[in-house]
Amino acid sequence: MAQAHGLRRTAVLLVDPYNDFISEGGKLWPRLEPVAKEVGLLDNLRTVIASAREAGVQVVFVPHRRWEPGDYETWDHPNPTQRGIQERHSFARGSWGGEFHPDLQPQAGDVVVHEHWAQSGFANTDLDLQLKQHGITHVVVVGVLANTCVESTSRFAMELGYHVTLVRDATAAFLPEMMHAAHELNGPTFAHAILTTGELVTAFEEARP
Repeated sequence: MAQAHGLRRTAVLLVDPYNDFISEGGKLWPRLEPVAKEVGLLDNLRTVIASAREAGVQVVFVPHRRWEPGDYETWDHPNPTQRGIQERHSFARGSWGGEFHPDLQPQAGDVVVHEHWAQSGFANTDLDLQLKQHGITHVVVVGVLANTCVESTSRFAMELGYHVTLVRDATAAFLPEMMHAAHELNGPTFAHAILTTGELVTAFEEARP
């Protein structure tokens, strides 16, 4: 994956690493926990991000809209996920749940793009602009959820002409069936590669000078 074009043209897109999703005590963690623990989500996310930084790969945070009072209340047709956020106040701005996981914090040189309102990290944000300005042609998409924001962001990336890699154990979803759909049914229709964390780390290491 990385050998052909060089690590400097690759970015890891870390989608929605909020405490509410992936930390004990988060609002959505109980729904995610079984699959997250089965695949080793947190350890694999730590590994992917650390390996990317060691290899000089651009790390880009792709965060969901942090809920604020009044969000969606006047909208004509918020989607079911947005209705759920409206009810639960998921990722509320200024709350612990709306902060990134303590082990997945932006560092110097990382890019944090504008928050996405729905499921694609590209729609109504500066993600495409930031990637183009950093010379990125290949994206590795990790984080949550596998069948919503990760999939939508990855599909959009493909439509915009990026090479897309999914990492099947550096993401999670609420049900095993959703993971199956993300990687066995839907992913192969748009992703150029679907790897494990181990395979990705090896690709990074082999591509280093």
